[in-house]
Amino acid sequence: MAEIKTLLFPVDFTESSKKVLPYVKLFQDRFGAQLHVIHVVRGAEEFAGFEMGAAWFSTFEKELMDGAEKAMERFLEEELGDAGGIEKKVAMGDVVEEILAYAKECGADLIVLGTHGRKGLEKIMFGSVAEGVVKGASCPVLTVNPFKVG
Repeated sequence: MAEIKTLLFPVDFTESSKKVLPYVKLFQDRFGAQLHVIHVVRGAEEFAGFEMGAAWFSTFEKELMDGAEKAMERFLEEELGDAGGIEKKVAMGDVVEEILAYAKECGADLIVLGTHGRKGLEKIMFGSVAEGVVKGASCPVLTVNPFKVG
């Protein structure tokens, strides 16, 4: 029988992530799995064509990472409360690549993620993230359409 000892939950801090959370909690509770939560800040390649200079981008990058760290703390506190022992990671780069790399690093037995994130362009992008993770993951992936659940 398959065991789920390590569970990975990629988040984007939107309402969509909150709607996927009950499925994450279900697997975590049912299997007593160690929960890993990752948020990926899109890297410099997303800003190609902006002529702002390296110093500006370095400052901007630091602000993005600091903001993401704070958002992660807030998300975990508000949504998972006193659930101790959660491993968290904030990374910068290609979203799919970073999720897949962290899944290998933490030894994920299951990845649970939403099929869509933010609205508009982000919704399309996150949909492609889910597709990329499903295609590239070396473990099972449970995708949840946040617009079809409670």
